Amino acid sequence: MTTTSVDAKAPGGARVGIQRFGSFLSNMILPNIAAFIAWGLITAFFIPTGWTPNEDLAKLVGPMITYLLPLLIANQGGRLIYGTRGGVVASIATVGVIVGTTIPMFLGAMIMGPLAAWIMKQVDRIWDGKIKAGFEMLVNNFSAGIVGAILAIAGFFGFGPAVQWLSGLLEQAVDWLTQLGLLPLLSLLVEPGKILFLNNAINQGVFTPLGTQQASQAGKSILFLIEANPGPGLGLLLAFTFFGVGMARASAPGAIIIQFLGGIHEIYFPYVLMKPLTVIAVIAGGMTGVATNVVFQSGLRAPASPGSIFAVLLQTASDSYVGVILSVVLSATVSFVVASIILRASRKRDLENGGGDLGMAIAQTEANKGKASSVLGNLQADGVAAGGGLVDEGEAAAFDRKPIHSIIFACDAGMGSSAMGATVLRNKIKKAGIDSVTVTNSAIANLTDDVDLVITHQDLTDRAKLMSPNAVHVSVENFMNSPKYDEVVHLLEGEGVR
Repeated sequence: MTTTSVDAKAPGGARVGIQRFGSFLSNMILPNIAAFIAWGLITAFFIPTGWTPNEDLAKLVGPMITYLLPLLIANQGGRLIYGTRGGVVASIATVGVIVGTTIPMFLGAMIMGPLAAWIMKQVDRIWDGKIKAGFEMLVNNFSAGIVGAILAIAGFFGFGPAVQWLSGLLEQAVDWLTQLGLLPLLSLLVEPGKILFLNNAINQGVFTPLGTQQASQAGKSILFLIEANPGPGLGLLLAFTFFGVGMARASAPGAIIIQFLGGIHEIYFPYVLMKPLTVIAVIAGGMTGVATNVVFQSGLRAPASPGSIFAVLLQTASDSYVGVILSVVLSATVSFVVASIILRASRKRDLENGGGDLGMAIAQTEANKGKASSVLGNLQADGVAAGGGLVDEGEAAAFDRKPIHSIIFACDAGMGSSAMGATVLRNKIKKAGIDSVTVTNSAIANLTDDVDLVITHQDLTDRAKLMSPNAVHVSVENFMNSPKYDEVVHLLEGEGVR
């Protein structure tokens, strides 16, 4: 199945714009999640209220949240705009923002990083092609240093204080909702927003930076659980498992594993779109989870990404296990009960109509996302791959021209669907007895031209070719179950690779 591009001026163009903005924010945060986890673990163990308090090692907590995490975000944002050069200038400029404020500057890093890289890119265009031979390094290094220094000073005196004011305003809004007991109402926006893939802009742009700031002060934050709680999706899928009909019922148990254990929430979105009334179930479940955490004053030490129950429990604060576990259990229970009532009420009609059109719901989900999804293809009937044709003649011919020793799966963020696809192919290659080919995953923005074979979703292949023009490119429709993988293995065996 294919998707069509959406004009920004067309109906839904605003939604697509928000999706792209959210994707950009995610691409700044997600590659650095390991650093958030490391900070969370060090905090969990070594602060005075931690599991194993240690005064000396606790000194790592402050510098990591004040300098390391914001600078990693800024560097990644700069790289997305202007490569390594953009990342360096972004880091320099963000130091000014950090030193000019008194709170962790995650919002500042997410704004200043890309902005500084963009400014450097525009400055370089002024003398592009006009530098005399032999002076390139001199001009490039000094121009980047001068621009970075100017932006750091601007960040110290102006940008940093402005972002601190904005952060304080957002924090006051969250505190106001909490004091009035209205925080669960956020689920009215977050849960439908997830179905429309609008949640990244809110989660990565607001909840993650504000939550991290709260965690640095209180040791935990409820904001990390507003979107990442796997309970509402689990309850919905359980309802379809017991009371759904047709393909929806048959595929729901497998979807539970991917959603609850793997943390890939998008797997349950087609079920909501197929039966729109069930959005009430996930909203009710989400509100229940947030209300539970408010009552127990529970939270996570760092972001849980992906939204797997394992990631949630790993980041749970030491005094919050009861509240967090109950929030997952109760949100799943409420979602299950509400969804079951809805499904039971329409069960007879659904049976008469053949169980609803899950395929159409998957297509709508992909349209909402703005591109086809790797995991949703697994919901298609009876294990039939949604991956289209095999490796075509042009791709096969490329194998004859270029020996393959490294394979990269590439997607937008380089962490979810591409990681699963890489695992599938890696296992196939291992079973074939091939041990001289490496298979990894990466974000498209991080691709280089020294890789031999790049596998991407068909809607992303053109972007991948721009980043790695000399690689062999294979396009698939479904990362998890494409018949092209067997063809790739066959062609590698034909090369005599072992």
